[in-house]
Amino acid sequence: MDQTIRFVTTSDGVKLAYGVSGEGPPLLKTANWLNHLEYDWQSPFWHQWFTLFSTYHRFHRYDIRGSGLSDWTDNKISFDHQVADLELIADSAGLDRFALLGVSQGASVAIEYAVRHPERVSHLVIHGGFARGWARRGEKSERTGRAQVEMVRIGWGARTSAYRRMFAELFIPGATEEHLAWFDELQRRTTTPEIAARIMEASGAINVVDRLPLVRTPTLVMHPRRDIIVPFEEGRIIAAGIPGATFVEFDSGNHVLLGDEPEWRKFKEVVGEFLGWPRGAPRRRAADAPAESGELAGLTAREREILDLVASGANNQDIAAQLFISEKTVRNHLTAIFDKIGVSSRSQAIVFARDRGLAGRPH
Repeated sequence: MDQTIRFVTTSDGVKLAYGVSGEGPPLLKTANWLNHLEYDWQSPFWHQWFTLFSTYHRFHRYDIRGSGLSDWTDNKISFDHQVADLELIADSAGLDRFALLGVSQGASVAIEYAVRHPERVSHLVIHGGFARGWARRGEKSERTGRAQVEMVRIGWGARTSAYRRMFAELFIPGATEEHLAWFDELQRRTTTPEIAARIMEASGAINVVDRLPLVRTPTLVMHPRRDIIVPFEEGRIIAAGIPGATFVEFDSGNHVLLGDEPEWRKFKEVVGEFLGWPRGAPRRRAADAPAESGELAGLTAREREILDLVASGANNQDIAAQLFISEKTVRNHLTAIFDKIGVSSRSQAIVFARDRGLAGRPH
């Protein structure tokens, strides 16, 4: 599945990048702390989220000012600027009425937008969100937040990845080495340490608790129970404050659910029911992956992706470069793939994949 990236300029001269993928009713994801339209698209962290939503929607997302493909500006990154940027993206994309997805920091921005523009938001979906920034949750939370801001300023520019690795393990404690390596690299390439710290500071000052009762949009609030980055209680505050909101908890410690953890199936079912996805197998367009045979159904999304690349003629080094993973990780995946499809060599895997319609897409 492909995405198209476009640019728009704000009234204060900042260029914002946004991406569009998929077909169907429009769904717009607000930006969270750090984004990179191109790097996120290939990631083991977001890949299954984006594939899922692009299957059922014309899916829009954007890089927050200061990160990714948007201008790396270190000022005017307040909450009000973030809401204004969301308004501009929605207008520029020609979205008259659409579903709005807010993850983590993006949840409060989505809530404010829904209050200001109730006629334009058909559904509001919140995951791992908060109405109170870290500086608004009491003395302990404020001390922790300020310490983390300084660690970003001091450590992200260091040659060692120890500081960045700490944040990766806080965000996704259930992650594999591949996930952690990707998240570490995301932090390094998405923005500068100073801008990342300033965005964190702006996040800490957010408070939309008083806006919650004003939301009139049907709302689904989801939160991992053991979330370290945004405590579970913050999700409950949002759900309790928005009239008629549905609250769903996940038995997970990951701030954002991973596509290969047990609760992912529950996530898809809950979101699909709320947004009105058709029951049964997801619809596919001709340009997407072929229908899966029984043998392929046992592979994870990442394993199918690697098998497709193998069948297209890519070697392990090529695959590692395209998917931003190590060659060792590629070899480990191939071992699992060979075992699942019952082959003992790369050549047999290529024949297997091509017989089932893979290797038809350019990489």
